[in-house]
Formats: sequence, C-alpha cells, structure tokens
Amino acid sequence: MPGAGSQEYTKLTDDTDFQINAEDLRDGFSAEEMFAGQTGLTYKDFIVLPGFIDFHPSEVDLDTQLTRDLRIKKPLISSPMDTVTEDRMAIAMALTGGIGIIHYNNTIEQQRDLILKVKRFKNGFITDPIVLSPRNTIEDVYTIKARFGFSGIPITEDGTRNGKLIGIVTNRDVDLEKDRTLTLDRVMTKDLVTVREGIPLAEANEILKSSKKGKLPIVNEKGQLVSLICRTDIKKHREYPDASKDSQKRLMVGAAISTKLEARDRLEALIEAGVDVVVVDSAQGNSHYQIELLQYMKKHYPEVQIIAGNVVTMDQCYNLIKAGADALRIGMGPGSICITQDTMAVGRAQATAVYQTAKFARRYNVPVIADGGISNIGDIAVALAIGASTTMMGSMFAGTSEAPGEYFYENGVRLKRYRGMASLEAMEAGGAKRYFSEDLDIKVAQGVTGAVVDKGSMFQYVPYLVQGLKQSFQDMGVKSIPELHEQMAQGKVRFERRSLSAQAQGTVHGLYSYTSPVVGASRREK
Repeated sequence: MPGAGSQEYTKLTDDTDFQINAEDLRDGFSAEEMFAGQTGLTYKDFIVLPGFIDFHPSEVDLDTQLTRDLRIKKPLISSPMDTVTEDRMAIAMALTGGIGIIHYNNTIEQQRDLILKVKRFKNGFITDPIVLSPRNTIEDVYTIKARFGFSGIPITEDGTRNGKLIGIVTNRDVDLEKDRTLTLDRVMTKDLVTVREGIPLAEANEILKSSKKGKLPIVNEKGQLVSLICRTDIKKHREYPDASKDSQKRLMVGAAISTKLEARDRLEALIEAGVDVVVVDSAQGNSHYQIELLQYMKKHYPEVQIIAGNVVTMDQCYNLIKAGADALRIGMGPGSICITQDTMAVGRAQATAVYQTAKFARRYNVPVIADGGISNIGDIAVALAIGASTTMMGSMFAGTSEAPGEYFYENGVRLKRYRGMASLEAMEAGGAKRYFSEDLDIKVAQGVTGAVVDKGSMFQYVPYLVQGLKQSFQDMGVKSIPELHEQMAQGKVRFERRSLSAQAQGTVHGLYSYTSPVVGASRREK
C-alpha cells in the first residue's frame, strides 16, 4: 500500500488505456475565448501554446493573400513612410517575396518615378548608376564611397547619364593615389569592356566572368550608359524564386495615396506607371472621404486592388468593405514612433484590433494587414496566428541599407533617422494629408522623430525573419497561413494569457550583460 501522502498512478498497459476525450487534453483558450474579455490585448499579453511537430521548417509555406486577388510568397510589407519605403526598399521587398508600399510625401511625378524604377528593375542590372565627369576629382570618388558604400563609378563626357561613356574609376585606380585633387581623366580606366543594350542577363554574366572585370557597362548605339552590372551584385542577387511579380514578370509594388482631391490625379499617374496595389493611407479610415474615394476608384479603375484603412473595429471594417476595399490595414496608434493613443485617446490595443477585424473581414473574403506594434519575429507569428494574412513593418525595416536616408553615428552606434508620418517634421513634408490636418494652422503631432540601429541589408534580414517565422510555425504545429487561420477559427490553436512576470521570464533576464541575436543566427532542427 502507498505510504501516507503518496499518490497512486494508473499504469498504462495498452492502446485501450489511451482512449480519452480530446477536449480533456485542451490546455489554454481558443482565440475567441481569449478575446472575449473586456480588456484590450497586445501581442505580448499572450502566447501561442505548442502543437505537434511532424515536419521540418523547410516544409512551411508562407504564401498568403495580400488582397482579394493578389498573393505574395512572404507575409511581409514595408510601410509607406518616407524613412522606410522608396524604390530600393520596394525592390528588395519584392525580390525577397514581400512587397513595398511607396510613400506619398513627394510630388506626383516623384512618386510615379519611384514606381517606374521598381517596375523597370531587371535583376542584376543597375538602371540608375551614379556617374561622374572627367573633371571630377578623386576626392569626389571617396565622397560617394563614404555615402553609398561603393567606388566603381562610370565616367561620362559631361558627368550625366546622357553623356557618352568614356571610362570608369574603381578602387584600383585611386587607392594608391595620395593626391585627392587629381582629376579623374588622369586616373580612370579607358579600355572598357562594354555590351550593347538588350543583352540577356545570363549572357552579360558570362562576359563579365570572362573579362575578369568588376563591372560591365551596358551602352546604347550612341555609346550612352544605359545600365551597369556588378560582379558583387551577381553574387548577391542570384535568383529569387519567391519574388513577387506581376503577369508580365515585373516586380510588384504598391503606393500610398491620401483621401485629398489631389489623390485622384496621383492615382491616375500611379496606374499609368504600373502600380499593382494602392493603399489609401489614413490614420482613421472610417470617413466619408475614404468611402467616396473607394467608390470612385472602383468605378473608374475596377481592376486596381485597394488596401483601405486604417481601422480597428468591425463597424469601420463594414463601411470600407461595403465601399469596395480589397484588403484592410489594421492599427491605430501601436507603432513605435506613434503617440496617437496618448495624444488623442482614440485607438485600440493592437492584438484585439487584429483579431476582431480579421474575424469580421473573413466573412467577406477580405484579408487584413497587421500594421504596427511589431518588433520581432514572435510578433509577426502572433499577428498571423490571430487572423492577419500579412504584416506591415516600419521601424523593423527603417534601419536597413535599403531604407531612405543616410547613416550617422551617435555614441559610437551606427543609426538611421526614422520618423512617424504624424511627426511635425513629416507633416511639414506632406504627411499631414494622412491626418486631415494639412490645412490647419495649428498642427498637433501624433508621432515623433527618432533613430534606429543599422540592421544591414534586407537581402540578409528578410531571410532571417522568414527562417524564424518558419520555425515558429513548426512549434505551433502548422505548415501554412491558411491552415493556421483554419485551426485558429476551429479552436485548435490554443492561447494563454501572460502576466507581467511571465512576460519578463519569457525573454532575457537575470544576466549582467549579454549579446543580442543578429541576422545569421544559428539554425536549429527538430
């Protein structure tokens, strides 16, 4: 007989002993149960309970709906902010399987030209190379190198891309010259290997390989520089099987517009440039301004996919879906540089907003985009687990080399400027259109200007995020975003609320110092 205080356990002897009701094994709560409370939740307030693993992370498919009719390979979108997305970011996002949304803090012509740069991009070709004239100096070369990180610069007769190509300056031409005032005509390489416009990339790669050169200029019949191929870019930009492309095999790109009347002229120019999806960019999207614009767009440009927003409630969703929205952007105040909730006392906790809007929009087959409040891989995974089809990031991408702006140092740390579109600085540049305050004499900031740490190139950063996301899906026991949504709706994906102490315990704690994980962190296998 067991002693006092001991406990008897039933010995499991055969399969019949394992016949148990599945409901008795369910820990935690369904999403519906968790969000039934009266308190708004953020991504850190709960955690996804683990599922059963019977597959490798490489089997996870992150293909997802961007809008009703558009799909992308990775659920990642760069935000339409002037310190986040212009042509370089949009190209990087599309090549790595996501999509970039180009901001509208610019003229119609400038935004159109940014769209055209993405649509005209050919993998491996630099279509807008920086050029100098033979009268520039070695010092100019070093200035460009310090600013952009490269020093192989074509030289044209007049220093513009319309001039005839006459030489090229590389590191080997200038690195042993002590006199930086020497003009480039005295040091440039003149015996160039060039190819004519229209050559296929594969053939150009072979010529570059056999020439032993670092760069291969592409010229037209007049000898003018059209584009440039770099050996380092060939090594970096091999093939991108997950690239987001349109029916003509061009990279996909989105653009933001406001709800102001000028948006209609802007929209026409963007569509002519080949934009794939348009984001109606408003901090509070439930307005007659946006509804009228959606109706106008659906009447005059029914083929264009529209992402409407921002919204956080089912009532807001209903109005925009009824007006023709093909996807919804969710979030009001959760961004790292946003102070809307503090300043205006209006908004909603982001996780609650994503779950409730996604649950409603699913009835109409309208995907939702979780916009704001995402600071790491776990936040992306949680947003997808509660119904989002894609996630939009600002601060996470702002510090990369493809983001607009120049690096600077502060206390020895390499940084890039990052500002909210409702910061006073951004509103003066045009961001006030997003907040219905463009014509107001007194502007109330709903965002701040700050800085973020250098994260390197998107071509290393996105694969890191994707690999982490696949491992998160493996832990949850699901292989795809549609499967995750289905199991969440059925209550099979389980969640648990976390206390503040549980949140603290779930991250680094108890150390005097530590080194943060970086891109390229070691892989794991199960």
